[in-house]
Amino acid sequence: MIAQLTGTLIDASFTEAIIDVNGVGYQVLIPMSTFDRLPRVDEKKSVTLLTWLQVREDALTLFGFATRQERDVFLLLITVNGIGAKTALNILSCMNVVSFCQAVASGDLKSLKKISGVGPKSAERILVELRDKIQKIAPETAFGGGAAPTKVDKAVEDAILALGQLGFQGPKFQKLVADVALEIPEDQRSTENIIRKALQALNR
Repeated sequence: MIAQLTGTLIDASFTEAIIDVNGVGYQVLIPMSTFDRLPRVDEKKSVTLLTWLQVREDALTLFGFATRQERDVFLLLITVNGIGAKTALNILSCMNVVSFCQAVASGDLKSLKKISGVGPKSAERILVELRDKIQKIAPETAFGGGAAPTKVDKAVEDAILALGQLGFQGPKFQKLVADVALEIPEDQRSTENIIRKALQALNR
């Protein structure tokens, strides 16, 4: 099992990274939360990703994560019936670890159902199967202690979820929402203003 990769980042997109380890380029699928932590490709910096290797008869697929909590949440998600590896990545792209832990711990079915690829039954399974397990990953975030997501983080997540219901989905769109949010003064960065600005950017 390949549990970690350290090497030079030679290419990256919103959904994958290629890391050169002693002359071998490893393709690693990543959530957007990990992409946001990567250096620029032209900097040729060394990076370390915690990984999980999916072994199938027709393919070997590496999934990579910037933090141990991201990987732990991913590994929990894929134990849920009906949640595959790519859906688990999408969940981590739409909700950061803190928000996900809090949603599961509080039984927030509505937020989970808004994520593309997560239907009502899958959302219910996540709550039922992971509520007790989530404490092992982040007890301080899942049960009200520690650092909570800021209002700005929550506004961006809510905008991504709301626009996803209108058919605007995928890593590129999620990145666009995050980018336009940064253009709005922080004291005006509400969900409504982010949605309005994102729709304007799409119509340019």
